[in-house]
Amino acid sequence: MKRIVLIVSTVLVLIIATYFADKATRVKAVSSVKSTTQPNDAPDGKRAPEVTFKDLNGRDATLAQYKGKVVLVNFWATWCDPCYIEIPWLIEMQQKYEAKGFTVLGISMDEEGKAAVDPFLAKERFNVNGQKLPMNYPIVIGNDEVADKFGGLLGYPTSFLISRDGKIVKKVQGLISYEEFTKAIESQL
Repeated sequence: MKRIVLIVSTVLVLIIATYFADKATRVKAVSSVKSTTQPNDAPDGKRAPEVTFKDLNGRDATLAQYKGKVVLVNFWATWCDPCYIEIPWLIEMQQKYEAKGFTVLGISMDEEGKAAVDPFLAKERFNVNGQKLPMNYPIVIGNDEVADKFGGLLGYPTSFLISRDGKIVKKVQGLISYEEFTKAIESQL
């Protein structure tokens, strides 16, 4: 009987400790961009942050180099199932709107960086309207510092739509809605 009480007490202590550890380490948004899981909530037009990434060749790439374009910044990871679901939509958006001054910018948040992303890009093909296609938009390697400049991320995927003048006009945490994002993109083109 004493052994059962000891086991139950230990489990309860572990549950309580896990709860408080999770609460203490949870990422908090630090910017004025609204943190939401509702895809139709729009941020307040805050300027996109000045960030530098590494491209897959190890060179510096910046968000500023896309100035004058409408950019869908998409934080993702190779192991993320919802990311895998939305990649075909992003490929289609890139095809459909690239000629009008639009690009998707995929920011891989894989801890292994290029070592995880390169084989994924080489191997994976996605069903886009009956065709098996590779990712057709720029991919860069992100990190926590980059994510923090966007106000922190609560999960993947997280996407930001940036207008031609460099303002964040939409933020979505979780899977994007294809229809809502195409409307938002078209409103910026």
